[in-house]
Amino acid sequence: MTIPNFENKSDLFKFLKENKSALIAEKKYNVKHSDSIVFNYTEPNKAFTTKEETDTNLDPNKLKISVVINTTNLMDSHSDVHIPGIWNKSVNEAKNLYLLQEHKMQFDKIITDNIKPSVKLFNWADLGFNELQGQTQALVFDAVIDSERNKFMFEQYLKGYVKEHSVGMAYVNLYLCVNSEDKYYREERENWDKYINQVANPDKANENGYFWAVTEAKIIEGSAVVKGSNYATPVLTIEQSKNNEAGNNATSKNNEPSDADTQTNKTESIYYLLNNLKLK
Repeated sequence: MTIPNFENKSDLFKFLKENKSALIAEKKYNVKHSDSIVFNYTEPNKAFTTKEETDTNLDPNKLKISVVINTTNLMDSHSDVHIPGIWNKSVNEAKNLYLLQEHKMQFDKIITDNIKPSVKLFNWADLGFNELQGQTQALVFDAVIDSERNKFMFEQYLKGYVKEHSVGMAYVNLYLCVNSEDKYYREERENWDKYINQVANPDKANENGYFWAVTEAKIIEGSAVVKGSNYATPVLTIEQSKNNEAGNNATSKNNEPSDADTQTNKTESIYYLLNNLKLK
């Protein structure tokens, strides 16, 4: 499909409305990954530092980490807003999850598969983002990483170089939300009114004029990234693992529900093109 250049928001809204079914189908078809787009990035005000350990019974080749893979309520660079509860079903069903290096599903890019996923409620300020008001559901991976599995990323975490994460996900349910009084967009305006108060950065949503409310998605993997589409995805804690300490159970059943961020492979699909639309 050829993507036209839009002179104004009215033309953009019309395109979204007329192609909504195709856009939703395209989003569901693609796996959403992080990309290089930085959307309103802000350096966190609160740093989560490595725990200091004095215990001599420590394994220098293993680290226990707790990291935020995704947060809800934030409009990301793909104009998506993950709604609380998005991971409730998936986090209990997900099996064989991986923490990857930059979404690369390759043997040499696997950081660990020793993961316990969960959803945890945080105040934005407690995550270090004082510019955002209210709370968020964070998709958290508690994991053990071994230097033998991916020495490079082991050292990146150990030195505190990893600042952001991203979720690889498949859309299940999402809704187009459009800020228009035109009766033609009645359904999309109802969606806007339903979800806009949940957006932690509403100025961006209002500037954009539309967003996608994602209410359910399936977790594929989590990744360490340089800069993701959702910047509010920090490291929570890092500590050395004790010798002979049992790791996390990689099976995610019976864990708390979870939440998630994102972007698609850069193929010439309507989804990728739409994510990069800009008004003249």
